[in-house]
Amino acid sequence: ARVSGKSERTTLPDELVRTVRDLDGVRNAAPLRIEFGVTMPETAAGGGAAGSGPDDSGTDTGSGADTGGGDAAGARATTMVGVDPASYTRLARTTGLPDFPSGLLKATGPSAPLPEGAKSVPERVLPAIASPAVAARLGKEQHPVDTLSGNFKVQVVGTVERVASLASTNFLIVNSASLEERAPTTLLLTGAPDPGKLRAAADGNGEEFVVQLRSEERARYVNTPMQAGAGRIYLAAVAAGAGYALLAVLLSLLQTAPERKTLLARLRTMGLTTGQGRRLLAFEATPQALLAAGGGLLTGWATIVLLSPGIDLVPLALAGVAGSDASPVTLRADLLSLA
Repeated sequence: ARVSGKSERTTLPDELVRTVRDLDGVRNAAPLRIEFGVTMPETAAGGGAAGSGPDDSGTDTGSGADTGGGDAAGARATTMVGVDPASYTRLARTTGLPDFPSGLLKATGPSAPLPEGAKSVPERVLPAIASPAVAARLGKEQHPVDTLSGNFKVQVVGTVERVASLASTNFLIVNSASLEERAPTTLLLTGAPDPGKLRAAADGNGEEFVVQLRSEERARYVNTPMQAGAGRIYLAAVAAGAGYALLAVLLSLLQTAPERKTLLARLRTMGLTTGQGRRLLAFEATPQALLAAGGGLLTGWATIVLLSPGIDLVPLALAGVAGSDASPVTLRADLLSLA
């Protein structure tokens, strides 16, 4: 689960963090302070060949995008994430993220926590764990950065491929205890908290916070309008196929009824009962029925494979649904469904 403000700069009060952390079902709570659009110095952004290519841009809004300013050619925007190393390590281990080297972000020496009310000075050096793209640009040197959390220098001491709650490939992770402004903007939870109690705890602080649950997000993708529409088409096709099959069986029975009566009469003269005769007729028809079923399965599979390149399900499944994603969706042969 994730609890955050409606805007990127909304911070979570300490009371909310404590209340949510103590809810039943919450196994771990990891507060994060996420700041988008932190601009790297020109020398850092443009000094390395690894960071000068077009493929280095991030994939998340506000992170990894070019600043576009003519006076800062080559500068890049990076997302800075302040974490509590211990809780974030537990989160990464639980959710399958890459191993997080929390020992590299110790808040000691120059990066020791500031006294209450003290201001951060630009000479402070904070160890940072960066994405590979940012690490390639910054190297091992110290670089000054100006953030809403304070002004300081960062020095890359390690790299990780991914960070929780971000899709960006341009990010820096620092110890939130070393920042001037430490209030988190996002709270990540593991476990199975009650959705109602979680939302009640978030709404009980007088401000509106956004609560997102992984189960609800997955349900949105599982039951999308595209899937619902395709399901209706599938059910209609199955019903039509079953109707035609039933009609064919009925016509076949009507056509062969006189022959079956004559055959059953002959079998009774041979000493077989009516039940035995019917079972014999069913057993005799089984090979033809299995051959017909196999032929139908093969024909359906071949039809889908041959027609799928030229059929787009979107106009059919989303007919009349405004504002839906119009990306092409093709047919796929699923032998289990055909059976």
